Amino acid sequence: MDFDSQEIKQCIKALKTIDFELAYLAALTCEGLKPLSRWEKPLDHNELKLLQQLGLLTEQITRTVKTGKQVTEAIFSVSAGYIQLYEKRFGDKPIDKSAATVRFEGFLFGFPPCCVDEYIQHPYAKNNLEPEVQKILFHWACKDCKITPILLPGYLRIHEYVEEC
Repeated sequence: MDFDSQEIKQCIKALKTIDFELAYLAALTCEGLKPLSRWEKPLDHNELKLLQQLGLLTEQITRTVKTGKQVTEAIFSVSAGYIQLYEKRFGDKPIDKSAATVRFEGFLFGFPPCCVDEYIQHPYAKNNLEPEVQKILFHWACKDCKITPILLPGYLRIHEYVEEC
């Protein structure tokens, strides 16, 4: 993604007015640090168009919660394959938090497998990250993760970029 492009900056700025996390997720996904991202709220046509202007493919998926209520999630990726995998596995299906689901979501969202496994066994176990660093990740890092430190410079750079837009 060309972060110097005025069009990119305008899209990120517009997404940021909706929600900082949405803009940040979009930028991480455009940059390839996340293969797929999920926004757990529906987006309107104009909001989806902003994501598409960043080069992201988008889809809205309907799922159900335990009460039977339907919820809409927006997913986006640079790859149609990730969208199709998510849609096939989760579209029109109930939300569940089983270990198999958490592992599959971890794969789709680009989370380190060691962190996913630790989270399944011991959610939010103490790790070695400063709280302000953990806060910018979309996964809970495991204690001695070897992958998260490699991801962090990209996350920090993109987080700072979105803040400055």
